[in-house]
Amino acid sequence: MDIRKVKKLIELLEASDVAEIEIKEGEEAVRISRGPTGGYAIPQYMPAPVAAPAPAAAGDSAAGSNYTGDPVKSPMVGTFYRSPSPTSKPFVEVGQQVKAGDVVCIIEAMKMMNQIETSKAGTIEAILVEDGEPVEFDQPLVIIS
Repeated sequence: MDIRKVKKLIELLEASDVAEIEIKEGEEAVRISRGPTGGYAIPQYMPAPVAAPAPAAAGDSAAGSNYTGDPVKSPMVGTFYRSPSPTSKPFVEVGQQVKAGDVVCIIEAMKMMNQIETSKAGTIEAILVEDGEPVEFDQPLVIIS
């Protein structure tokens, strides 16, 4: 949900006698309520319920059928980062040659930065995850051909 919308909701709440408001927009929801003294409004973000993913059909590849190479999969749940810092260049780019043991990305899990390395040499065919996106265990991250 856009922060400008949340700020506007806070302003509307402060200008009225309403003590609490809850808005759902798609899968996102926000509840804003006045403090016990009627002072500042405090936004409270609530996770939306998530439907269970449909089971994959036999032979389906999470990496998709458009790629011929082998995927480098996430060994953990966390947040994917293409570079060691926001101002650094990415570890790898599509078309780049890599050798076994090269770092292709970082997965942040519980405030720990875990470098993910290739297990084989080859060329980066595709990067399947955007920088800063959450990833699941065994999710394909990069395709190496």
